[in-house]
Amino acid sequence: MIAAHRLSKRFGRFLAVNSVDFEIPQGEVVGFLGPNGAGKTTTIRMICGYLSPTAGTVRVDGLDVLRNRRQVQRRIGYLPEAAPLYTEMRVVEYLKFRARLFGIKRAHRRPAIDLAMKRCLLSDVERQPINQLSRGYRQRVSLAAALLHEPPVLILDEPTVGLDPSQIRQLRGLIRELAGRHTILISTHNLAEVEATCDRVLILAGGRIRAAGTIDELRAAAAGKTRYVVETDATGADEALSRLPGVADVQYVRLSDGWGRLTVTAADGSADLRESIARELGRRGGATRELRREAPTLEHLFMHLVAEADAAPSEAAADRSGT
Repeated sequence: MIAAHRLSKRFGRFLAVNSVDFEIPQGEVVGFLGPNGAGKTTTIRMICGYLSPTAGTVRVDGLDVLRNRRQVQRRIGYLPEAAPLYTEMRVVEYLKFRARLFGIKRAHRRPAIDLAMKRCLLSDVERQPINQLSRGYRQRVSLAAALLHEPPVLILDEPTVGLDPSQIRQLRGLIRELAGRHTILISTHNLAEVEATCDRVLILAGGRIRAAGTIDELRAAAAGKTRYVVETDATGADEALSRLPGVADVQYVRLSDGWGRLTVTAADGSADLRESIARELGRRGGATRELRREAPTLEHLFMHLVAEADAAPSEAAADRSGT
């Protein structure tokens, strides 16, 4: 339903999106996960036809976005992060206005509005001015407007920002209800959001796709990133632990009163390192008040990929240096 091939976007010397490739099948809910500034919103705007790519192509429902911009936009329901609303209008008035903009025929407008309000739990506030609604209800109004024309593709950019836990739970339930009838792309940097709602995940960092797969596949990929957290006052513990077999990295943070916290990352495929860490600390002297193994999570993989992207030299920096 959505296919990007070597999709890139440059703003002057800054390369915001760098040769991105992905495909999203019909009916899937896909999380577009990445830190702020990763290029998620820029990619979404190219999918929607609001920005033209510097290079590459993107297709929606088989249509090239550049060549068939209007046809593509009729197939997309887009909820931007800061969804614009005419807040002096009543809910039903705003939805009627949006229905006219979508070109929905007069005879079909009211049924479309009623269905969208029912889906988004808005029927009890249809006569209220939008400026009297809570942030959660306003988000529902924006989503109802995106659903009016029954688009096959829904693109939601940070849909839960500013919502309280109850409102987030309600929105997650609605997204799951819409799955299957719609192909849904959710852009977020919220890991819990992705794990609760998505079938598959694309992780974007530094303008590139760093990982892609189902939640279970990404958790399996994270399994090779087991970490151990140690608090000790032993002298030179960081250097000693970094020399142990099976250790890939050791990070040290100084605490108060001579104590330090070490985060030990295991190499891929290594056995449990707790015994060898404990023996080495015993040889160093001093005391140890904590030694625990952290089960690998999607968060560990995400942070690892983001750190790799941050450490890699950017193409924009190369441009500025003249290389």
